[in-house]
Amino acid sequence: MVEQRSSRPRTVFIIDDHPIVRKGLVQLLDQEPDLVVCGEAADVREALAGLERARPDVVILDLSLRDSDGLELIKEIRARHGQLPVLVLSMHDETIYAERLLSAGANGYIMKQAAGDQLVVALRRVLAGGVYVSDRIGASMIERFAVARRKHAIDPIERLSNREVQVLNLIGRGKSTREIAKDLSLSIKTIESHRQRIKKKLSLDSSPRLVQFAVNWYARQP
Repeated sequence: MVEQRSSRPRTVFIIDDHPIVRKGLVQLLDQEPDLVVCGEAADVREALAGLERARPDVVILDLSLRDSDGLELIKEIRARHGQLPVLVLSMHDETIYAERLLSAGANGYIMKQAAGDQLVVALRRVLAGGVYVSDRIGASMIERFAVARRKHAIDPIERLSNREVQVLNLIGRGKSTREIAKDLSLSIKTIESHRQRIKKKLSLDSSPRLVQFAVNWYARQP
């Protein structure tokens, strides 16, 4: 399908905490006559302020930021900017995160390992009002929709809610309950409740086993 292109360049705002990545994206998009970078940000505070100033046509968002994560920022962007298209660009496994982020309001998900021309295709797709995922994930989503929902997912991680995946990720990074509560702006009691639900869903009978599972799972992520 040929993406529709506007007569004026469409503006792109980049949110990524790695300067080299941002520079590479700017250089890539500068080669496209219908796309122009209108701003950059390295963290949530810069991103929200920059989006207010720039009012871009589309956002490229890294999933992992130094002061938050892309999931929370997508929700904030949705609250402040309505239907502003958001394309998530991440090194994290798309089989775990793509559908979750689409459900949270993202318009597309592309791995950082993808070729530059695929990123341009993805941007044009979401600018045209579509959704972009890799062929592999697209086929998986169609299959999952067509096949009757099973009682339990094969991958135990799929049993977790978005918030529980966030908590598991932070546990795997060695964060304490107090630190996780601070990072997610939640109470310690709420984080403890999340930990209990994670243990139940993953059939882990103790906190040490939860920590061991989380560390091993986090270590397997790119």
